[in-house]
Amino acid sequence: MKDINFIDRESEMEYLEGINARKGKQLVVLYGRRRVGKTELATHFARDKKSIYFLADKRGTQSNAERFASTCAAHFNDVAPAVKNFDDVFLYVKNRIKGERIIVIVDEFSYLVEKDESVPSVFQLVYDEVLKGTNVFLILAGSSMSMMYKGALSYESPLYGRTGEWMLRSMPFREIRKFYPGLSFEETVFAYAIVGGIPAYAAQFDGRSIFEGIRSNILKKGEFLYREPELLLREELREPSTYLSILEAMSKNAKLTNIANAARIPAKDMPKYLKVLENLELTYRIVPVTEKKSKKALYFMKDNFFNFWFTFVYPRKSELEEGKANEVLKIIKRDFNSYVGKAFERVCSEYLEDKRPVNFTRIGKWWGYSKEEGKKGRTLEEIDIVALDEDTKTILFAECKWKDGIDAEEVLRNLRKKAELVEWNRGDRKEKFAIFAKSFKKRADGASLFDLTDLGR
Repeated sequence: MKDINFIDRESEMEYLEGINARKGKQLVVLYGRRRVGKTELATHFARDKKSIYFLADKRGTQSNAERFASTCAAHFNDVAPAVKNFDDVFLYVKNRIKGERIIVIVDEFSYLVEKDESVPSVFQLVYDEVLKGTNVFLILAGSSMSMMYKGALSYESPLYGRTGEWMLRSMPFREIRKFYPGLSFEETVFAYAIVGGIPAYAAQFDGRSIFEGIRSNILKKGEFLYREPELLLREELREPSTYLSILEAMSKNAKLTNIANAARIPAKDMPKYLKVLENLELTYRIVPVTEKKSKKALYFMKDNFFNFWFTFVYPRKSELEEGKANEVLKIIKRDFNSYVGKAFERVCSEYLEDKRPVNFTRIGKWWGYSKEEGKKGRTLEEIDIVALDEDTKTILFAECKWKDGIDAEEVLRNLRKKAELVEWNRGDRKEKFAIFAKSFKKRADGASLFDLTDLGR
């Protein structure tokens, strides 16, 4: 799977091709969290075009400018010119291309910004003056979200307003499926629950046993995925240990106060940490879908692999360091179906968003307390998916069961009871119901049913 063909990114490719079709100099910032596929996208886009690709490192401006000059000279079969900064290199490129269209990709631009705060100003000079009148398409790509904002995207950046920009996000399940053409739909859900929508993670798994894949790629010391979340946080953040504690707590808790208590961080300090994680595309915040503003927020990890790693791997690093991978794998096997059930909810929600068996304007989860004698009860009830059509006042309630042989009648009865607790347009709404499961042993009138065969189509 390491040499897998380029998958998806149709919207991103269409965007870059559209920019490239314009005449004259162009500048695009391509950014997103690490491993999301920025380099692969940029190089795939440039594969059949005249292009220069340069990967920056952390050795500073002078060293990188000299290396960049050598890369450009090699493209022109020339001797590298003597340069002091990037404007010198681009002047050299300008003099060699003679009006031809060329794509120049500077990857890990964030490393340059991190080491030299003057870099954005230099690239402003490059774009405004050096490349004036040329046909150069410059792509600046980077993984450090904070450095990319500082260097190219924030209002304070000298490059602000000169660039197009595209934030590359993780792939949806429908595209991640293409990494696993040899797996059944059920096995693909297993893989997605483990590695999520990050291409670099998905490419680590193949058609072997899912648990063998976990053992050899995640639980084995020295492998790419063994310490990946920890290394990413240490690369991106000043207080990685604090964020490690928060994410470990989030793997077991969703309420802010519970996460704060488990991480041993004052609850009043949590919003600033959670905002950083959200900006890194690692976590997200939700409220009940029927409430546009609510204090009942819950917090979840956005990336399935991070969720898997903090649920099963990070709490047992000591055992893994001692070579006890088999013992850890037994725990994973014991709790795996329960864990996969949460990822299955995402698959079902995505199915509804893509296929639209019913119309809706908003989709999410709902939770609230039961009622006893007209008053708030003690039992917290949840509905996996609730979709609203605010125009027609139609509401869809859906449950997701990662089990075989589901009795749909029983599930529907319980779902109707929970639906009565939802206040949205009570007495003036049209209700619909749906149930997702691996398979059904008993069907039910009054609900749309979807099993793995339906989803697999």
